Amino acid sequence: MTKIIAILINVLIVGLFLYSKLLPYKDKLTPQYRKIFDFFNRIFSPIFKLLKNVFKPFQVGVGLSVDMTQIVLLIILLIILNLF
Repeated sequence: MTKIIAILINVLIVGLFLYSKLLPYKDKLTPQYRKIFDFFNRIFSPIFKLLKNVFKPFQVGVGLSVDMTQIVLLIILLIILNLF
């Protein structure tokens, strides 16, 4: 059972990476990949909305900031993965 949970968390981590890379190009995805993107979007969007209320963007330069929600979610997933 713990192996299955670890595999699912690994899938979520890879999905998070692909989600962050493909988000600006979601309108250009083929229907097959759009379904996969939408699957991860349904998982991550509510989490990001919740985390945006807690973690504000981190300013790294003049007019340049980093969205901390994806980083925080990655850290949470890695901590959970480390527990298994």
